[in-house]
Amino acid sequence: MAVQKLYAGVKLRELRGRLGLTQKTFAEKLGVSLPYLNQMENNNRPVSTAVVLSLAQEFGFDVTELQSGDEARLISDMREALADPVFTGSAPSVADLRLVASNAPTMARALLDLHAAYRQTHERLASLDEALGREDARLQPSPWEEVRDFFHYCDNYIDAVDRAAENFALNSGDLPIRESAIKTLEGRGVTVRFDDTEVIRHYDAATRTLTLSRRAAEGTQTFQLLLQLALLTKDQLIEATLDLARFQSPEARSIAKVGLANYFAGAALMPYGRFLEAAQETRHDLERLADWFGASLEQVAHRLSTLQRPGAKGIPFFFVRVDPAGTITKRHSATTLQFARYGGACPLWNVHRAFENPNRWLRQLAETPDGVRYFCLARDTTKSGGSFHAPTRRFAIGLGCEVKHARALVYADHMDIDTAAAFEPIGISCRICDRRDCHQRSVPPLERRLTVDPDHRAVLPYQVE
Repeated sequence: MAVQKLYAGVKLRELRGRLGLTQKTFAEKLGVSLPYLNQMENNNRPVSTAVVLSLAQEFGFDVTELQSGDEARLISDMREALADPVFTGSAPSVADLRLVASNAPTMARALLDLHAAYRQTHERLASLDEALGREDARLQPSPWEEVRDFFHYCDNYIDAVDRAAENFALNSGDLPIRESAIKTLEGRGVTVRFDDTEVIRHYDAATRTLTLSRRAAEGTQTFQLLLQLALLTKDQLIEATLDLARFQSPEARSIAKVGLANYFAGAALMPYGRFLEAAQETRHDLERLADWFGASLEQVAHRLSTLQRPGAKGIPFFFVRVDPAGTITKRHSATTLQFARYGGACPLWNVHRAFENPNRWLRQLAETPDGVRYFCLARDTTKSGGSFHAPTRRFAIGLGCEVKHARALVYADHMDIDTAAAFEPIGISCRICDRRDCHQRSVPPLERRLTVDPDHRAVLPYQVE
């Protein structure tokens, strides 16, 4: 497989801007000519190995930031958006999309915002009787989607919140994190109670009483304690982070606030440095990590996908949670694999088979249409309501990485990762998947023309050109 050239013009311009250097001075420090630097900053030339070394030696720059996942995310999202039938004519090539994502990321995001607004308008018109009767009908992204994209483009790593959570955990000393959280809350005048109630967590601001359900698992109780602690003691930090995000609606800001409090809780339960070291020591054994940190398997898998701190990065994982209908309810990828913004995931992916194989780890070697190979892990998770009449929630979680990292995972032991035939072909979404002979295709690819022969029938009732 050919080595992919590194184009990082935006990152070079950002670094030069932070340092306050002219192109001429920057070129001299990197040991290249001014025209050569200009070509690299405009992505007409790839960043050379010599320049990468100079960035690290001269400026102490974390060169892993040059391979930020933003470009891959933007390309994937634009491909999906431009596959919409509203765009007539030939779809732009991947090379063209790469140029836009690398040279004009702001324009790329503007296109995605415009397409999201179009989709929302289209959905509103589909229920015109409801939309016409609403005074608050407005053209803007769904608050949930806006928050989802905020975390998505932050690489699912919020440095200030992550470090604050880690500091809290470290300052707890030998005291268990659960007891430290209770002690901190009680020190703030909050009474912590555990009652037999269906409501998992309830905070009464008037009486400063936090009530947690005895029916919830101990790990859930601890997580909710830390979440409430974040809301009460880290409000200024969270609000400052929300100000920087510039959400378009109060609803999105409120959802994001809870999301940041959840992030704090997970990062305090599994503090970055300690968790990264344990993950490497156990070779990313999720069950051992869950036991060590008193967390659920889903929480551990999600935390592994956030280990993207500059200068101390873990393995770039993708993480996804899917419901029994195949709908993606959580998604994040620090890899080149990106998930569809709308609809479900590829049916050939092992995460869908997890519901058929309860309490088992499913392993899969997979290859996407771009030729990148992955090691994929999936398992079902069940969330009990704590009583006979309470509903049980079922999900499947998926975790994976590029196959070059597979040997660092205990789950990849004894798998034939060096044989091309061992990798199953998967896609992102049928709407934008280029595979022509997929037996599980649900809809034709929107970027391809179809041929229908009434006298011929194969697996599909049409042929993809």
